[in-house]
Amino acid sequence: MRLRLERAAFTLDVDVTLPRGITVLYGPSGSGKTTVLRCVAGLERAQGEVRVAGRTWQDDVSGEFLPPWQRPLGYVFQEASLFPHLTVAGNLRYAQRRAGRDADASALQRVIDLLGISPLLDRSTPELSGGERQRVAIARALTTQPQLLLLDEPLASLDPARRREVLPWLEELRDGLGIPMLYVTHSAEEMARLADTVVLMEAGRVLASGPPAQTLTRLDLPLTRDEEAGALLQGVIAQIDTRWHLARVDFDGGWLWLRDDGLQAGERVRVRVLARDVSIALEPSAPGTSSIQNVLACTVAGLAPGPHPSQALVALQCGGHQLVARITARAADTLGLVAGNRVFAQVKSAGLVR
Repeated sequence: MRLRLERAAFTLDVDVTLPRGITVLYGPSGSGKTTVLRCVAGLERAQGEVRVAGRTWQDDVSGEFLPPWQRPLGYVFQEASLFPHLTVAGNLRYAQRRAGRDADASALQRVIDLLGISPLLDRSTPELSGGERQRVAIARALTTQPQLLLLDEPLASLDPARRREVLPWLEELRDGLGIPMLYVTHSAEEMARLADTVVLMEAGRVLASGPPAQTLTRLDLPLTRDEEAGALLQGVIAQIDTRWHLARVDFDGGWLWLRDDGLQAGERVRVRVLARDVSIALEPSAPGTSSIQNVLACTVAGLAPGPHPSQALVALQCGGHQLVARITARAADTLGLVAGNRVFAQVKSAGLVR
């Protein structure tokens, strides 16, 4: 897609080609994320072109512009906006009728199963919890069998407990359906957990786009200066320690012991390691002399100033993955850190995000 639109606060100027899967538009409030969704949906008329799955939705050169109702997409807003006079099943039937005669009943049932809303079908929508309403809203958007699903901060209005309730269902959709999604958020947790591709936006422009594991650790991007900055590792559950309730995640570059959350050996997972939870040593500590159990042999890939003058950011290459450590500038100087140094990353904490 290629979009340009003059706004009072910024000029939207986006030119990206996105793969299938979930693309997360990430950035601070006012960076243009929602405007991109509205332009893709045809709710706002930008200059440029929009092509989805080989079909042209907008092309200013040829003058083609499909109105919103002719674009095969689903749109999920922050608020569920369900019809309060209809049951859950009634809301889904309404969407199915709008999809036309070719609506696939089996596809609807699959969406119901993926989102776990079968027990809710006879419920009145005002009786639903916030998390249940959002799951139904997503199901209703998918009932139209869209070629693209747009989600505009669908969890922003939920409290942390309800957010944790909905996230696994979104993962099920990501892994179980072949529908590409554009997902807007300023939550680092949602981005790390869901994204196949990250598009980092600021003041209407794309600063970077790519797989999250590479994008999150680039020292030239503002992401690494955020309080929640960190790395994303792709690994597999290799071992369960039932005595200490731990799980070992192996990845290209080493392994990490994490809290056992009931996953099974062989499952593929994502692990998020925050920069503030990584320290650096020139030598590994002797066994039994430190409480830190996760130590990885790494190479310094680069250094940059931190968000405060007292801090330094250090990119660390660990096999095929990269970590970021946020340490004091004094410590970086004392250790003599430069690109190419062999060091040991001490990971104080890490968490599964899938």
